[in-house]
Amino acid sequence: MMPGMPERRTHDYVRHGNTSLFAAFNIADGTVIGELHRQHRAAEFKKFLVTIDKTVPAELDIHLICDNYGTHKTAAIKAWLARHPRFHMHFTPTGSSWINQVERWFGYLIDQLIRRGVHKSVQALEDDIRAWSDRWNADPKPFIWTRLPRRSSNPSPNIADEFQADDTRYRMQAPDGIPQKFDPILPEGRTFASPR
Repeated sequence: MMPGMPERRTHDYVRHGNTSLFAAFNIADGTVIGELHRQHRAAEFKKFLVTIDKTVPAELDIHLICDNYGTHKTAAIKAWLARHPRFHMHFTPTGSSWINQVERWFGYLIDQLIRRGVHKSVQALEDDIRAWSDRWNADPKPFIWTRLPRRSSNPSPNIADEFQADDTRYRMQAPDGIPQKFDPILPEGRTFASPR
């Protein structure tokens, strides 16, 4: 790279394998329960539900907001949920995973670790994901809602003058204070490739 040159990426990479991360984001305190599996099936999702069941105190109900992935709706999962009445499943409308706060957490993981990362094996990728998740949980912070400024109809040379503070639109603010688009609550699975 030379000064002033834009960053470039090649279109190809060598995939060394992939892994699936199941994660549950606690919207109250920002902690994350996560589990890595080499496959993304109902059997792995059931194992993740068992992990959540063991981790969350028994006196609490658990509300899981999930996307419409097929593993969440299989007969085995429905039977397991019937035996665990404290679990309440909520499914986002198709194409609306943006109401799942765990999506914002996945975004951080991708931006800070996965994108431009070099993982020579699936094990190296999984170790890095676990370490990143442990660092997150060492100082967890929930996402915060903030108001978006509204642009006035009169353009101004000073961009700050174009915004009004009484806007009714909201935006999710990340723990580091940088406003983010509205995204992610509970379990969601993501498959990550281990690139060159």
